[in-house]
Amino acid sequence: MSIDDELIRSGRDAAVTRRALVRAARRRFATDGYRATTVRAIAADAGVNVALINRYFVSKEGLFEACMARTSDELDTQTPARASDLEAVIDRLVLHVVNAPDGDDPLQLLLLLRSSGDENADRIRRRTLEHFTRRLAAAAGWREDDPATAAVLLRAQLAISTLLGAVMLRSAAAAEPLASATAEELAEPLRAVFRTLLGP
Repeated sequence: MSIDDELIRSGRDAAVTRRALVRAARRRFATDGYRATTVRAIAADAGVNVALINRYFVSKEGLFEACMARTSDELDTQTPARASDLEAVIDRLVLHVVNAPDGDDPLQLLLLLRSSGDENADRIRRRTLEHFTRRLAAAAGWREDDPATAAVLLRAQLAISTLLGAVMLRSAAAAEPLASATAEELAEPLRAVFRTLLGP
């Protein structure tokens, strides 16, 4: 029995394989870019047959969309949607910066920032960023049907820009003194910025 047959036979193995492909693809897309990434390289990184990408995701674009959905889900699960949880939201934003360069944060954020040169992939990326912005803005009191809260959406995007910039400078660029700053040194200034942007 081939590895493909084994994976198809077990739903659990198929789910594990999908996760492995998304993880490998996200790393490739974030570091090599969308155009330079091949499905063969992703399959090799995940240790599976390239045919599984077509089976599970249909195409490279489908796999890219799955990567962005995972990033969006991870950010959403860490971002409560109620204004009463604003301090919890701010704490999560601060943790993204403080924990960098550990974990997948730099990769998922780089994936959100990196232009692909492919119109469909860039549309998927923009849609993910807009979704995250709306979730963050909603936690800060923005309501789509209330024009009086329109400025909150812009401030939420500024908060995301601050988050992305700090994580990238801290991890990808290793810019000092940000790269070696301690959690204590980062937490209060970041909380002050996020409270100013997202507070009432």
